[in-house]
Amino acid sequence: MQRFGMTIGIKPEMIEEYKKLHADVWPGVLEQLELHHVKNYSIFLHDNLLFGYMEYHGNDYEADMAAIGAAEITQQWWKVTEPCQQPLPGRKEGEWWTPMDPVFYMA
Repeated sequence: MQRFGMTIGIKPEMIEEYKKLHADVWPGVLEQLELHHVKNYSIFLHDNLLFGYMEYHGNDYEADMAAIGAAEITQQWWKVTEPCQQPLPGRKEGEWWTPMDPVFYMA
């Protein structure tokens, strides 16, 4: 199992919309995540910053993430969630959410 933390900004005027969308995530989006070995996915909000945490339980992270991203339901979901988000400066080319380096873990 691999743990991932990531951050992205959120536009202040879109916070309530983002919360509303995530209070009722589309079932097909959740199915894609489960099908591709993502568990314990959480998103937290502080001021204008989102922090995402997820656990990956598969064997080919790159392939599973590519499959999730290629799914039509994911593409549709991103069309409604991405206008709420504001990527952070300094992220690498091709990244939307900025990955975080693990520093501490207590099991």
